[in-house]
Amino acid sequence: MSPIEQRLMRWTAAALVAAAEALAQDERGGGRRIVVSTTERRLVLVLGGQVVKSYDVAVGAPSTPSPSGAFQVISMVQAPAWYQPGKVVPPGPRNPLGPRWIGLSLKGYGIHGTNSPRSIGGAKSRGCIRMRNKDVEELFDLVRIGDVVELRAEALD
Repeated sequence: MSPIEQRLMRWTAAALVAAAEALAQDERGGGRRIVVSTTERRLVLVLGGQVVKSYDVAVGAPSTPSPSGAFQVISMVQAPAWYQPGKVVPPGPRNPLGPRWIGLSLKGYGIHGTNSPRSIGGAKSRGCIRMRNKDVEELFDLVRIGDVVELRAEALD
C-alpha cells in the first residue's frame, strides 16, 4: 500500500470514529438546540434531550412568514445596529432588534429582542423570531455558535 493510500485510510478511520462519537452523543441527548414552534409561538431550549427553558415569542407575519427548517447559529451580537436600505438604527431603545441578535445560517434571519414587547405572542415580525429583551439576554448566554435551531410550523412535542 502506498503512503498516500495509508494516509487516506487513517483519515477515513478518524472520520468514522468522529462520526460515531457524534452519533453516540446525539443518541444520549448530549446536544444543545433551540426549537421554535411558529404555530404555538414558543421557543424552547433543549439540553441533553430535556427542555430546560421555554419562552413566548413573536414569529413572522402572514405576509413575511418565518421559514421552516433546521439552521445553525452563525453569529451572536450584543447591542446590534439595525440596517435597512437607506437607514441605520443604532443600538438603543428605538432599535427593533433589542439588545441581542442571534443570527441564523439563513441570511437575514435570526432570534432577537424587540422594541415592541406587545408583539410577543403574535405573528408580527418580518420572519425573525422576536423575544422579550430579558428573555433574549438570558438565551444569548446559554447558546453558542454552531447550535442547531429548528423552526417548525407545527406544535412542539
